[in-house]
Amino acid sequence: MNEANSQLLAAARAHVTDIYQHKVNPEFVFHNLEHTEDVVEACSHMADYYHLNEEDRLVLLVAAWFHDVGYSAGKPEGHEEVSVQIATHFLQGRRIDETIVQRVTSCIQATRMPQSPVSLIEKILCDADLYHLSTEDFRARNGLLKQEREFILEHKIDKKEWRKSNVEFLEHHKYFTEYGQDYLESKKAENLALIQKKKDAKKGAAPEEESQAFPYVTSADTTEKESKDTERGIQTMFRTTSHNHLELSGMADSKAHILITVNSIILSVSVSYFAPKVRYDTEFSSYLIPTAILILTCLVSITSSILATRPSISSGRFTEEDIRNKKTNLLFFGNFHKMQLQDYQWGMNQMMRDKEYLYNTMMMDIYFLGVVLARKYRYLRIAYTVFMVGLIIAVIAFGIAWLAMDSSATTNQSIKTLDY
Repeated sequence: MNEANSQLLAAARAHVTDIYQHKVNPEFVFHNLEHTEDVVEACSHMADYYHLNEEDRLVLLVAAWFHDVGYSAGKPEGHEEVSVQIATHFLQGRRIDETIVQRVTSCIQATRMPQSPVSLIEKILCDADLYHLSTEDFRARNGLLKQEREFILEHKIDKKEWRKSNVEFLEHHKYFTEYGQDYLESKKAENLALIQKKKDAKKGAAPEEESQAFPYVTSADTTEKESKDTERGIQTMFRTTSHNHLELSGMADSKAHILITVNSIILSVSVSYFAPKVRYDTEFSSYLIPTAILILTCLVSITSSILATRPSISSGRFTEEDIRNKKTNLLFFGNFHKMQLQDYQWGMNQMMRDKEYLYNTMMMDIYFLGVVLARKYRYLRIAYTVFMVGLIIAVIAFGIAWLAMDSSATTNQSIKTLDY
């Protein structure tokens, strides 16, 4: 995928993540960011299977990111239309071709129940939206869906009725793509058989056993789900924190660039216009000190801005001992850019096998990003403070010099008049 499309997908991911974190009610425990990420992952997998071209893949993945953001309106009814509005506003704000915008909205609208896909990418999105029906995680996800429905309806749903509706849905549901029919239907059938088996077993169950009705989440299942939720929460935390740090770093670089540009313009004007007049024209000699203050202010401000953006690179090497002692951050290019590929692959494999080392490395990466950010913003604060204070002093000094020169000119005129 080309750079422009990759950047668009990254922006879509960040925008959708922000919506789920700040605008979607956390009571929507099924239609949340985790579900969206699962749908995007399933779409990406099927896109690889079908060898989709660049544009089809882009349309599919953008639609996958935005297909459920309409839940930010607070209700499931009509959420597809809200999702279309949000996606359209996002894409048009980035001046994306109208054809792509229309294809994205068509994909999102196709997911409305009952699903009505026409094109291949619409069928892929619809199948990815219900991919969980064919996974080991089906029972846990279905339990979350029941919890969400109870929140929407504001009352408990009878377990027998819930099981019955699930059986009916699974019996009538069909995947649209050949991939879904070949690889997903069989596992979905297993999940259906499990529900029916549990349903039959419950017919003779004692009252106290009925509490274990569908979704049949045992203590082991609960522990496994909690562990998975914790794992996802940790991953989301790392991803969000890293993204925020990179955004702040980009903002700092942008601020420094603005300051360098403004000061360069002021400095060039001061040196090319004011300095010669102060040096060779006696009438402007009073402006010597204000001009010097302005030039010094610009130099200090530019220097601090450059220090804020100046990159620093490490040695680019690590040793086997560093890896075994878990001392090297392999996520930062400065620690491996001079190493051979096979050595880097070995180090990464060692890190990925050790969960503690992996998490510590991610924490190390975030920590040093924070250290760099602190340095950037410290120099930026100095640059902006010097620029603000120096500019004020320079303007005041120019004003005093102008008044002094005007007063001197008046006095000289008076003396000439008296002499005359």
